[in-house]
Amino acid sequence: MKTTTGFGSKFGRNKNQKRPKRQKRVEAPKQCRFTKEGAFEVDYRDLATLGRLVSSQGKIQSRRRNGSSSFYQRQVQQAVKRARFLALLPYIGE
Repeated sequence: MKTTTGFGSKFGRNKNQKRPKRQKRVEAPKQCRFTKEGAFEVDYRDLATLGRLVSSQGKIQSRRRNGSSSFYQRQVQQAVKRARFLALLPYIGE
């Protein structure tokens, strides 16, 4: 009778077998808020919308994080930069 000691025997597999991989979390894709609203373009003067798309440190959030499409994410990026240049938004957070 062969007995093994160590990590592999504890979980009922041989030393050469790999540990089973955990399943990755899959999140449902977020809907683009600008597409839902039917917005034509993102306005740099709309500080309420731009404030939600910028983190507390002043960084523009990624598409994945805020759920906007690539078309509107480029407009968001340009609008945030314009608002910062005109001193409507701060370059850095608090």
